[in-house]
Amino acid sequence: MVIIKLFFWISSFLIFYSLVGYPISLLILSKIITKRKDNSDISLRPYVSIIVPAHNEENIIEQKLNNLISLNYPKELMEIIIASDNSTDRTNEIVEKFIENHREYNISLYKVNRRLGKTNAQNEAAKVAKGEILVFTDANAMLDKDAIIHLVSSFTSEDIIYVTGRLKYINSFSSLSSEAESRYWDYELFMRKVESDIKTITAGNGAIYAIRKSDYVDFPPIMSHDSAMPLYAALNNKRAVYNEKAVAYEKAGETSQDEFKRKVRMFRNILSALFGTPQKYNIFKYGWFSYFYFCHRTLRYGLFILHIISFTSNALLIKESIFYSLMFLMQCIFYLLAICKKIFGFKNRIFYYPYYYCMTLVAQLIGAINQITGKSKPFWDKAESTR
Repeated sequence: MVIIKLFFWISSFLIFYSLVGYPISLLILSKIITKRKDNSDISLRPYVSIIVPAHNEENIIEQKLNNLISLNYPKELMEIIIASDNSTDRTNEIVEKFIENHREYNISLYKVNRRLGKTNAQNEAAKVAKGEILVFTDANAMLDKDAIIHLVSSFTSEDIIYVTGRLKYINSFSSLSSEAESRYWDYELFMRKVESDIKTITAGNGAIYAIRKSDYVDFPPIMSHDSAMPLYAALNNKRAVYNEKAVAYEKAGETSQDEFKRKVRMFRNILSALFGTPQKYNIFKYGWFSYFYFCHRTLRYGLFILHIISFTSNALLIKESIFYSLMFLMQCIFYLLAICKKIFGFKNRIFYYPYYYCMTLVAQLIGAINQITGKSKPFWDKAESTR
């Protein structure tokens, strides 16, 4: 029973540390470690290429283009590239008509003939982009007027090769699904801010980020820049930073089905994140980044494994003492609340928050299974409720 107890206590501690301990440690670090000086320069005006990957976005692409041409950035220092990932609806037609009606702007349509997903579309568009800075944004993410100014303002040092902005949801409380996702992002962005202030972030946001073209990496289509680029930066003694003033607005998924599909897609490469590039854990070489990555990414991505171990070992220990019996009862109640929400559709936070959390765990498990069985895809169907 000693081994089983070890499994229970270690897995339970790692779950707790991932969700509670690590944020508390960052809060403490933010008070005792001197922040890096903010050297951002809002007077910087490099030539930028704004790349928007799009697949069948006929309902939103014109709004996106109008958003981009309204940005507070010199149009002579900006080009817009719509990378259409083999769209089969009216996306290409709408973009071409918009270009014809707005010839004073440097807008182009890049047609990707074979659908291989967002990263591949970005890779192809990056090859024809002329900008010193490549700005990437999703079709459904509307940028704040000064978003580009703030993104490029962070490129004041050669060691900064990636800058991500802040995503805000415009429908934070329109449904329990969007509310849960919004609260999660508030929690996530706090950690990202402290990591950036101390050293470097462990992941960005696909809705709004920028990369120096000279440092751009053609990652395989199954990967995403918002997770791969910060890791690449750290392993090459570079930095990926977070600029909270560069803001993008987006709708969170308003149905749990949309959020679940998005999370499964997000975890499509989960095993590579867990077990790939083991050198990232060399704290003697990479310092704070190794600690950040292990706590923020490895433990987070491994939660589904930790919960399986915790629950199974706890079940085997219920006869050992009243403590283990109570712990098992608490776990069962938590999972039962999530199951009740799934079966009966209860619209109450007491049921929905456990459901949201368990939905993430199941998405991680499915992502791992898909990667093992070769079912992970570099492309996906968009969540309609986010448009």
